[in-house]
Amino acid sequence: MIPQSLSANECRVIGCLMEKSVTTPEQYPLTLNALVNACNQKSARTPVMAISQGTVQQTVRTLEQQHLLRIEENFKRGVEKYTQRLCNSSYSELQFDSAQFAIICLLLLRGPQTPGELRARSGRLHEFADNNEVVTALDSLIENPGDALVIQLPRSPGRKDSEYMHLLGGDVDLEAHARQAAAAQPEKESARSGLAQLEQRLSELEAEVAELKERLG
Repeated sequence: MIPQSLSANECRVIGCLMEKSVTTPEQYPLTLNALVNACNQKSARTPVMAISQGTVQQTVRTLEQQHLLRIEENFKRGVEKYTQRLCNSSYSELQFDSAQFAIICLLLLRGPQTPGELRARSGRLHEFADNNEVVTALDSLIENPGDALVIQLPRSPGRKDSEYMHLLGGDVDLEAHARQAAAAQPEKESARSGLAQLEQRLSELEAEVAELKERLG
């Protein structure tokens, strides 16, 4: 069965296990400590989270019950290690190629993104030749037999391209998303306006300094 109701913590854990299986295979499967650190990374994560060790352990158990994660235990050392079973295992329905794997992983870890953003951020997981190749992979996930795994969101005001979002956390309210994007736009425009004003003021100050230097000889 394809999961479509994962919590934010479950998405983060699965995404981290997928990512590390490719980027640091020598450290995979992950120990609890390594998994906690991966979940709470301050880079390549949106949003940045601060999940406690206990919460990660609880999330791991829930995912194991759903057969989305496997626990390997070394009884001599008393150490558990974790492997994702969402995809590309003999136990999962989902068998992704490297392009599809990279996109699902990035959407789990960084939320909605445009094809351009996915391409720019996917380097350690998969090299896309261009944005069209990203869109082709996205379309294959949208048209996944049985259930769509990705959805194209309405284009947000001020953005050139539409963002895409995974559906493993449940259905997406497109109207609500559009309202939120529209509500956030004035803040973004205000921030851009403030930056423009600062840049203009900096240019004016530089001109004044240059003029003073010239007067002082």
